Amino acid sequence: MASEPQGGLTEYISHHLKHLTPHTSPEGFWAVHVDSVTVSLALGVLFCLWFWAKARKATAGVPGKGQAFVEIVLEFVDGQVKDVFHGDRRVLGPLALTVFVWVFLMNAMDLLPVDLLPWITEKFGIGHFRAVPTADINMTFAMSLTVLLLIIFYSFKAKGFGGYMHEMFTAPFGKHPLLWIPNFALNLVELLSKPVSLAMRLFGNMYAGELVFMLIAGLFTAGSWALYGMGIIGYTVWGIFHILIISIQAFIFMVLTVVYISMAHDHH
Repeated sequence: MASEPQGGLTEYISHHLKHLTPHTSPEGFWAVHVDSVTVSLALGVLFCLWFWAKARKATAGVPGKGQAFVEIVLEFVDGQVKDVFHGDRRVLGPLALTVFVWVFLMNAMDLLPVDLLPWITEKFGIGHFRAVPTADINMTFAMSLTVLLLIIFYSFKAKGFGGYMHEMFTAPFGKHPLLWIPNFALNLVELLSKPVSLAMRLFGNMYAGELVFMLIAGLFTAGSWALYGMGIIGYTVWGIFHILIISIQAFIFMVLTVVYISMAHDHH
């Protein structure tokens, strides 16, 4: 496994919280977290290939275990979309499925041993590799900003430019010209709060979960059999509980995405 940096548990956690980040400017302002991007892209490709393979081999008869599982996920997501959005689901259904499965897979990387991927990447001379993309606030904000663009797009599509601007300046207080600025300010805050809430909720939960795993993993480096045993028990218990957390967070991100886009179709 990855060797523990000198300085105890604090240094160990600080070491594991660093991203693989080649800077493109001396100040380090423009930088890409290569580990987050790489893992998220790999999981996205895995998800697409997995569902494509099951869809390609799908039969009308008794389904196999893999096909049955995919059908359960599809029906579950479609049911959630149907309950919230009553329009054409041909775009929103696949979008919700992608969000749910992709976020779940990224969250599930937290269940891997903390030192596993850093240990593998160190064999190739690469350090500071973090395995959980959703514990990176840059990734969660990137996804939430994409949702924001979809909200704006569907708002214009459903109401037209004039209708959407009319709503922004006249709701909720009224049409009087003196109320235009307060109306617009309130609607702008409401609009921008949606991606912020999406990003911060997912990031906060996954970052906290990753930090707990790091604290538990630090017990294995203490050199004590008692702490080693506590680490095994802690990893097992927290891992079982964390399965619930990663599932709920993927579900919440998916449902809020559908709800926000559905609200974009509503007229005040």
